[in-house]
Amino acid sequence: MTTAPAQPRLEQVLCLDAHGLHRMAYWEWGDAGNSHVVVCVHGLSRQGRDFDTLARDLADACRVVCPDVVGRGRSDRLADPMGYTVPTYVADMVTLVARLGAERIDWVGTSMGGLIGLGLASLAGSPVRRLVLNDVGPAIEPVALARIGTYLGQPVTWASVDEAADALWAISQSFGPHTREEWLALTRPQLVPAPGGGFVSHYDPAIAVPFRAVTPEAARAGEAALWQAYDRVSAPTLLLRGAQSDLLALATAQAMTRRGPKARLVEFAGVGHAPTLVHADQRALVREFLLAP
Repeated sequence: MTTAPAQPRLEQVLCLDAHGLHRMAYWEWGDAGNSHVVVCVHGLSRQGRDFDTLARDLADACRVVCPDVVGRGRSDRLADPMGYTVPTYVADMVTLVARLGAERIDWVGTSMGGLIGLGLASLAGSPVRRLVLNDVGPAIEPVALARIGTYLGQPVTWASVDEAADALWAISQSFGPHTREEWLALTRPQLVPAPGGGFVSHYDPAIAVPFRAVTPEAARAGEAALWQAYDRVSAPTLLLRGAQSDLLALATAQAMTRRGPKARLVEFAGVGHAPTLVHADQRALVREFLLAP
């Protein structure tokens, strides 16, 4: 008899924003009493179920928490779209850590999730013990932002899960090779039923508003602030990079090995932005780093 794969518990926490309160959902794996807490945070247009495969790998040894960042998945949407920014997300994660009752956490962040982790790890008294940055750093390449801008927030309805999977794969081939089964597993949580039938993306299209409002001047100021934050990080840091990434330049990644926490850099051949941490070699690397003495 085949055993069904383990499933997470869906929880939520109430967070403060400039216009009131919003609920952030999170998916929890493993023993809720385990003091070794790993928080896994997704990219800009993704959600917490992206980490199902990695979480199953870690759940025997860790309490794994995978939030849906506000505006995504099962979390609330913000009344003011200009609140969809990294400082808001960092504040929500501080609330989440308090809710978990964790004095120390390990952090695995893909793309946007890595920037949130960088922000949290740079704070005085940060709870971050170890930090995994998945294909992201203080400098974001403009070509990647332009690529993401072509699809982020666009209103699209798909007739079926398979149609949605094909469409999402067309804009996600930089994730690297995946079997159809792997890709469908990553696609299903990305979808919610559309009012008139079919499926739409799980996230608030308004997350694109602040993304598109960023000026070149603001981008330069943001990069300088992120480098300053990175230089304040003291937690041991593992930096993962898709060898063909258009978002994290090799020069940026190499600079991250020489300054701040002096990250350990590992690249994955045949992958761009960003490794999904689904494949065994990627998962094993993260597990080894998080569970090392």
